[in-house]
Amino acid sequence: MIFDIGGVLEVTEVMDFDIEWEQRLGLERGRILGRLADVRPAGSIGTITESAFRDAIIERLEIEPRTADELIADIWRQYLGVANDELIAYAKTLRPAYRTGIISNSFVGAREREQRSYGFEDLVDDIIYSHEIGIAKPDPRIYAMACDRLAVDPQQVVFIDDAQIALDGAAAAGMTTIHHTDNATTITTLKTLLHNAKR
Repeated sequence: MIFDIGGVLEVTEVMDFDIEWEQRLGLERGRILGRLADVRPAGSIGTITESAFRDAIIERLEIEPRTADELIADIWRQYLGVANDELIAYAKTLRPAYRTGIISNSFVGAREREQRSYGFEDLVDDIIYSHEIGIAKPDPRIYAMACDRLAVDPQQVVFIDDAQIALDGAAAAGMTTIHHTDNATTITTLKTLLHNAKR
């Protein structure tokens, strides 16, 4: 089993930090994301550091370092959301009978914060963060890498995500997919798949 993080193992809210901060800074609507348009994709594949991210916010938004730190704290608060305790508890029951993993389209700094908040490294056998390997879902290489690291064939994998584009990539790689919309449906579907696989 391979899980996504944001929207699956974490309950996340809409990333709308920019609305409040544009009001606070007296900026026109869309200015923050516009000035940082290249930063998000760079951070997701690890081509910038956390320090460079902070510097870009300070320079491009023309704000003081302390203000930038407050903005960054708000970004991470929304990014991390809260633990999806029910699904995490179920995921814990899968080991050691099954190999489990995570594939996350992430941002530089995510591993440390998510481990500190949720202990995902202790939950599964392996975690792939896009910012650490330089590729992101739905690139087929990320699914192949996950299978290699878990020592399983794609046909043996159930992949759980809330984003259709990521699910499509996993299906193209040969995995069975579950579109996560709520815990009850995901858990029931996964239990059924595992039961049928034993028959």
